Amino acid sequence: MFRVFLTRCAGVILILGLACLWILLSATPALAAIDTVNYNNANLQEQDFSGADLSGKAFVAAEMRGINFQDADLTNTILTKAVMLNANLRGANLTGALVDRVFLLGSDLTNAVLQEATLSRTSFQDVTVTGADFTDAILDRYEISQLCDRASGTNPTTGVATRDSLGCR
Repeated sequence: MFRVFLTRCAGVILILGLACLWILLSATPALAAIDTVNYNNANLQEQDFSGADLSGKAFVAAEMRGINFQDADLTNTILTKAVMLNANLRGANLTGALVDRVFLLGSDLTNAVLQEATLSRTSFQDVTVTGADFTDAILDRYEISQLCDRASGTNPTTGVATRDSLGCR
């Protein structure tokens, strides 16, 4: 009787062992995402990304003087601690982007969409914002007052007036 019990236990252990081996052998390795490029700490001066799909990319502490993002898709992009002096962001879509501690001095945001973007501690000195849409974006109060002084136009994509999107009086 004990011998029958041992035989059955050995059979169950053998079946469980084979099942585990089958699972291990049939498992496929996890694949990295195909497009995992990030541009952190990169020197991207004068680079041309016009019309590019860069949604969800990271540009942390990147040097981007004179970069061309015209008509680029930058939705949900992370742009922090970046230098973007004289950048071309005409018609760019920055919906949901995190733009934190970025120097945009002299940049062009004409007709850009910045809906629901977080634009904290970002400098907009001498930035062109004609037709830009800042609907539901988070900006520092001082920057809003500075932007309202020169805000004009209506965004051709969203139909929202720049002054309205900033809450200018």
